[in-house]
Amino acid sequence: MKIYTKKGDKGQTSLIGGTRVPKHHLRIESYGTVDELNSYIGMIRSQKIDEGQQRVLKEIQDRLFTIGASLAADPERSKMKIPDLHDSDITLLEEQIDKMNEVLPPLKHFILPGGELPVASCHLARCVCRRAERITVNLSEESFVDEKVLMYLNRLSDYLFVLGRKVSFDNKSEEYIWIPRFE
Repeated sequence: MKIYTKKGDKGQTSLIGGTRVPKHHLRIESYGTVDELNSYIGMIRSQKIDEGQQRVLKEIQDRLFTIGASLAADPERSKMKIPDLHDSDITLLEEQIDKMNEVLPPLKHFILPGGELPVASCHLARCVCRRAERITVNLSEESFVDEKVLMYLNRLSDYLFVLGRKVSFDNKSEEYIWIPRFE
């Protein structure tokens, strides 16, 4: 299989189903940003974090490929079978958030992004996840997007925030809190 096809050299690409669209199309932006998010999650997984969380992150990466396939398909023309998200995928994120929150101190301030590399990586991934969600919401206003995709991305950004806190807690590192200045 050749990696390069030369079909995109003029700024067009194909969706699953054969529809040609510009590379700046919202559908391309949405799954491209999900791909970027998946790379950041891979970066988190490559660092020293809890093995259980590494397994969850691998599962999340798999679900992001599912989301990418869904977003890459032309809802009007694609006949290809695309894997589905399930309610249990969203429930897994919620359960993980609740489990981590059980041991974390209560959140009383906004947290400044940063800290040790694995924590900062969680913050970066969270921001990219929020961007993926915004672009996908925008796409959903003009074309079909499975509502579970939007729910998953929303919950995933919450998960990544709490994961950053949990990694910081596990590493006994300081959380940087925002104290507003009113002078």
